[in-house]
Amino acid sequence: MTRAFTFPGITTRVVFGAGTLARTGEELARLGHSRALVLSTPNQRQDAQALAERLGDKAAGVFAGARMHTPVEVTEKAVQAFLDTGSDCVISLGGGSTTGLGKAIAVRTGADQIAIPTTYAGSEMTDILGETASGEKTTRREAAIRPEVVIYDVDLTLSLPLGLTVTSALNAIAHAMEAFYAPDRNPVIEAMCRDAMRAFQSAIPRLVQDPADREARGEALYAAWCCSTALGQVSMALHHKLAHVLGGSFDLPHAETHAILLPHTTAFNAAAVPDLLSPIAGVFGAPAGAGLWDFAKASGAPMRLADLGLAKADLPRAAAIAMKNKYWNPRPFDEAAILTLLQAAWAGTRPAS
Repeated sequence: MTRAFTFPGITTRVVFGAGTLARTGEELARLGHSRALVLSTPNQRQDAQALAERLGDKAAGVFAGARMHTPVEVTEKAVQAFLDTGSDCVISLGGGSTTGLGKAIAVRTGADQIAIPTTYAGSEMTDILGETASGEKTTRREAAIRPEVVIYDVDLTLSLPLGLTVTSALNAIAHAMEAFYAPDRNPVIEAMCRDAMRAFQSAIPRLVQDPADREARGEALYAAWCCSTALGQVSMALHHKLAHVLGGSFDLPHAETHAILLPHTTAFNAAAVPDLLSPIAGVFGAPAGAGLWDFAKASGAPMRLADLGLAKADLPRAAAIAMKNKYWNPRPFDEAAILTLLQAAWAGTRPAS
């Protein structure tokens, strides 16, 4: 008998294809808005400015100060820019840092959002906001955080550096990995995650060989959409908690941290729920954690937390922070278990399972 489940439905409008950036003004009008603040990181300021020029008088201005882990002090400046320019919508052009800033503005002002992701990291389809203040990252979920529209343009990923291509793909895979065992999983999300695993396994090796492979870029972006949708529909567990601790308290880069942790958190939980993680083993090789480690290494991903600047002496504090708030995980753990996992990720050893 098929198990009972609840599927809450996908509420975000998705525009997917090549050249879809040109539809931004149309989507803005469809939302009933006419003065959008365009957001980006400093590195993508030129792209944000070009989009604002394309929008003409529909653009209220550009705020190019988005930063990793969404520091509250940056959000306060961005909210002031939103109010000062008389904006009625935010357009987030970039990766997770920019998407996070758009969400932070929206939840404080009630603004609608159009997210235009340029990586595969996948926060755009979610109702999740992680913010950093006083050296710690806190996460919350609520309906006001979820963007109203997401525009996926394959053309925007053609120039994505190979390193970020690989790490943001592994970041996306982490969403699917935890969705497979989430207590609120459902067959729709499971099907999307299985599809995403196959698509990433096919696309990433081709992009390693030729980063300008348009067909592979489209396949990877589709997989990213699937994984982002999963992240926005079901609960996350130990993997995402550890990534947030390392990012918020130790300022480690987001995608790289997810990429390094992924094989180790997968192996840890596969020991308890190997059947639920069998789709990963089936695509990347069994056992699941080792299969992902091999895939990451072959793709040229960073393999050690030590290489991101995390000191071995920091690991006990990271484990202690991770234990602060109780959260569900398919395999029970204590501080010692987390420390052992982090030590393996710090050293970059291949998981046994």
